[in-house]
Amino acid sequence: MQRREFISVLGGAAILAWMPLAADAQQPNKLPRLGWLPTFAATSPIYDGFRQGLRELGYVEGKNIIIETRWAEGNLDRLPELARELARLNVDVMLVGGDQGLRAAKEATTTIPIVVSSCDPLDSLVASIARPGGKATGMTCISSELVGKRLQMLKELVPALARVAVLYNPDDRNKAWEYKQIQEAARILKLTVRAFEAGSATEIDKAFAGMADDHSRALVIFADALMVFHEKKLADLALQNRLPAIFGFREFADQGVWSPMGRAFASNIGALLGTWIGF
Repeated sequence: MQRREFISVLGGAAILAWMPLAADAQQPNKLPRLGWLPTFAATSPIYDGFRQGLRELGYVEGKNIIIETRWAEGNLDRLPELARELARLNVDVMLVGGDQGLRAAKEATTTIPIVVSSCDPLDSLVASIARPGGKATGMTCISSELVGKRLQMLKELVPALARVAVLYNPDDRNKAWEYKQIQEAARILKLTVRAFEAGSATEIDKAFAGMADDHSRALVIFADALMVFHEKKLADLALQNRLPAIFGFREFADQGVWSPMGRAFASNIGALLGTWIGF
């Protein structure tokens, strides 16, 4: 399953989750409104799957549903402001992505239902997985938990590998947990891993310069909204620095990056296991 297909599934799940409740609350002839807070640019093609998911369920924008969209355009610092804007519109449900999007939505409203798509554990925002409650629900995947397996694959495909760079966004609080996972895997595999943090495009450039100085021989990138937004830049820099690199989604390989895993492996990594979670 590609990321676009995952979002298509989420779109359907979101509608099935809130549409009956929203419909009951609507006045006659008043269309339900979905507040959508994407982290990407308005020109990104990956959200086509979401709209396709709506169409497959019979929901056509402007006909029987209104979608209020506020694009973050890769600037995650704007998420709180945009979430508050959607809350002021009093939309019937808010659709957000990842740790940062969920945090922004939960801070903006305590009454509007929230649907989140994420490939990270969201324990810090979860009241109880065993006993779901509250106003937020959604889908997650096991992408972060595969970080040890990704490192193992790098080692198998590059047997002489000794030093591996790990790039992540420190503003995503889940990445500290993910880095602990890769450190444990590195200990077992007898590899040295070094963290490189980047919270912006400029910091990504600095991080790759640091990798060169550190003589890193491969790269693991932790997926979050920022890294996905800059996946073309990341792929280009990996090529320029001749770093075998692995990411959580196949679109990274589709950018043409040279990687020991190749596109087939990247595609397999992108096969996400959707799991319902409650907050």
